[in-house]
Amino acid sequence: MSVSVVLTADDILRALRRMAHELVEGHHDLDRLILLGVRTRGVPLAERLAAHVAAVEKPVATGALDTTLYRDDYASAGPRPVGRTDLPGSIDGRTVVLVDDVLYTGRTVRAALDALTDLGRPSAVRLAVLVDRGHRELPIRPDIVGKNLPSAPDDHVVVRLEEIDGRDEVELLRAEPTPHADDATEAGS
Repeated sequence: MSVSVVLTADDILRALRRMAHELVEGHHDLDRLILLGVRTRGVPLAERLAAHVAAVEKPVATGALDTTLYRDDYASAGPRPVGRTDLPGSIDGRTVVLVDDVLYTGRTVRAALDALTDLGRPSAVRLAVLVDRGHRELPIRPDIVGKNLPSAPDDHVVVRLEEIDGRDEVELLRAEPTPHADDATEAGS
């Protein structure tokens, strides 16, 4: 497996600043906006985005959403710790921006949408992700993206954040291509 750093700490900072500007430009009533981080790494990303929005315009509400019990692999994945959902008040009639680190199949976002329906009725739901690596299995598309990262389905994207991992970076772990039988040569030929 080959490993390459695709976003450094400075790259992540620049991406979050740009994403914050997009949030401000796209949402004229910031008092009705909630940035809701999907646990685990979406939470510090939502808090960072909120800090950047506050530096540009004004403070916005943030919170955390745990999707563990809403995942479609909950029964088969084995025991997982259930985190807390922390809302900064009612989401009814407000615009909720779900914030996550990586968008891949879309299943985590689907779980987040299911969790939101149990919590209230927002006027709109948007999606902001640090990395969009493609390969969706569900019809889900982000509204704000820090980096589009072409990848193969067997690749892995690892996001590390200072608050959780002690450093900021995004790595792409590329799976080694498996040789096909036609490509193999026999010894001694």
